[in-house]
Amino acid sequence: MKNGTILFGILAVLFLFTACGAKEDIDNNISAENAVQIENSSTEESSESANETVPTISATEKKEDLSVGSTLVAEQILTGADGDIHYSYYLPEDFDESKKYPMMVVMPGYDMMWFGEDSSGSNLNWSGFLAWTELDEDMIVVSAQLTDWREKSARQAIELTEYFLDNFPVDVKRVYAAGYSAGGETMSQAVSMRPDLYAAYLHGASQWDGTFESIAENGVAVYIFMAENDEYYGSGKARDAYNGLHEAYLDTGLTESQIEDVLCLEIPDNEYFNSRGIYNYHGGGNILFQDKSILNWIIEKRKAIR
Repeated sequence: MKNGTILFGILAVLFLFTACGAKEDIDNNISAENAVQIENSSTEESSESANETVPTISATEKKEDLSVGSTLVAEQILTGADGDIHYSYYLPEDFDESKKYPMMVVMPGYDMMWFGEDSSGSNLNWSGFLAWTELDEDMIVVSAQLTDWREKSARQAIELTEYFLDNFPVDVKRVYAAGYSAGGETMSQAVSMRPDLYAAYLHGASQWDGTFESIAENGVAVYIFMAENDEYYGSGKARDAYNGLHEAYLDTGLTESQIEDVLCLEIPDNEYFNSRGIYNYHGGGNILFQDKSILNWIIEKRKAIR
């Protein structure tokens, strides 16, 4: 690579906030108690909003203490090649099988993995799940409780995605993925293993366990969000992932301006979190799901079907 290109890449990382464009303001009165929960974070306001706006169609063995909306089909089991997949999904109000819907497959962190019946449905009040159900555009939202964050779970995430593509009216150009913490380790692998399935991926508060080349070659857009002083991962892993993806996109022939449209890195400093009453920076990473400008950046992407 030419020296000028290398220098530009370094500068792009140093000035990462400008690369992501204008940011939508987030409510500074967010509850610190809710925001700092490391994996199981969902604000009371979000849960109440879901109850008010989502009518019931069906749910199976829904836990009484879950503040779930009524178009939520909860605690399902798909028996796959690598064992049972425990999952739930949301369908829009007035769901119409004759229409095609965008779909988000979002995976939570460690505390919401499958640890047996006592953990069943523990991801359903998570802001990372609810946030996609509250966007202006109707979409199908899928979340699973997988058993780890390694290749087996990545294969299960892919299998679940394919199951919905085969059985639900999904717009194949608008299939999205997101992962927080351990879920990010899983989904970075899943998206890099089957980049043909996904149009965009949101990588939150996690290290990157997938490859870069397949992502770039298939034109998957990626948004990376990591606290500068994340207690668990640090921010270096996010910068490394950004640099690897940036290099891979350059190798496909994209220009810098084209890369800015498909790759974004955001590393908020302590003040960003502290001003919102958040002092646990890893758990506080859940705040990204309250930023609709990030969520809309993801769902505005379209897959080029070859």
